[in-house]
Amino acid sequence: MNTTNRKNRKGKARALSFSPLFAEHLFSRDYDFYSEADFNAMISLERKRTERSKSPFLLMLLDVKAFKKSRGRGKVMEKIAYALCSCSRKIDIKGWYKKGEIYGVVFTEIAKAGHEVREKIFQKVIRALSGVLKLDELQKVKISLHPYPEDKQQKQEGQSIFDLCLYPDLSTKIRGNRMSLVLKRIMDILGSLFALALLSPLFLAIALGVKCSSEGPILYRQTRIGLAGKQFTFLKFRSMYANSDSTDHIEYIRRYINGAKAENSGSVVGKDGIYKITDDRRVTPFGRFLRKTSLDELPQFINVLKGEMSLVGPRPPIPYECENYEIWHRRRMLEVKPGITGLWQVKGRSATVFDEMVRLDLRYVADWSIWLDLKILFQTPRTVISCKGAY
Repeated sequence: MNTTNRKNRKGKARALSFSPLFAEHLFSRDYDFYSEADFNAMISLERKRTERSKSPFLLMLLDVKAFKKSRGRGKVMEKIAYALCSCSRKIDIKGWYKKGEIYGVVFTEIAKAGHEVREKIFQKVIRALSGVLKLDELQKVKISLHPYPEDKQQKQEGQSIFDLCLYPDLSTKIRGNRMSLVLKRIMDILGSLFALALLSPLFLAIALGVKCSSEGPILYRQTRIGLAGKQFTFLKFRSMYANSDSTDHIEYIRRYINGAKAENSGSVVGKDGIYKITDDRRVTPFGRFLRKTSLDELPQFINVLKGEMSLVGPRPPIPYECENYEIWHRRRMLEVKPGITGLWQVKGRSATVFDEMVRLDLRYVADWSIWLDLKILFQTPRTVISCKGAY
């Protein structure tokens, strides 16, 4: 009986030893490699550490999908894992970014993630891989580098200001809220269609007023930052003279985000969370009325219908506003669509500290539900009618 059991155990052991999954488990354990879920959770944790410490990190991804159907794949995977461990530090994080397809290494606590540092790390990894792989095997490994915080580069409309490779946890959150997001989108479509139909006479009256009050287009188009950092064209009724200079506004935003007090600089926090000048000579008389009553915001229902915005969400920032953001400020743009109204609009319109506004947006993201959206929507008309914080 004992002999039979021993034979069975030996048979199972042999079967496991030739299993690719078992091989992956062995070298993951031996080389301190994290599983896909744990590795992606560690990336999220490192982002939060960087927000506090401002010490950047570098994510390196090694695409090994080319070996997926190759004979001897397990051996090649083990060689790559060995090479990555030999050229990284104990404090660096290694694991599956996408199981069986993409390795990841987070090089933590680097002084800066500039081009020279990236090139040095890249060459170090290439040398380590060259020592264990044949030339044809090395050529199949596709390597990409992703610094955090991301490089500030000009993006075209529809492109994200974020490097989404640094946010693998984002897709997991979206999948977990899929049904609620579908309901939110249905509410956005129905709400925007109803508003556009009901307010169409008002749209025509305002369009006529804008056209008669000053030369220029009826609608004001501006690039804003939306969900996951993607840029889109934001619509408002034009309230300023055509071709107005934005230099003063850029400076006011910079001062406001960096903590300057509105009351000491001839400006206030406007209804959309943007630092505004109380006596702005760029604004037309009719435009001043539109801003005071928030009627200039009505074309944003078109943005909602197109799926670029939601009825409720954080306000979409202007690209030059984002250039002054701290790292943690950027999270308000990452997980939810921007909205026509939001928690800040109904709770903190009179706030003069930018950080407080961002915290309210982050609170909305953390606590989001359909019921919270409905609550904010019901509170918005009272805020708009009071004209509180509108200039």
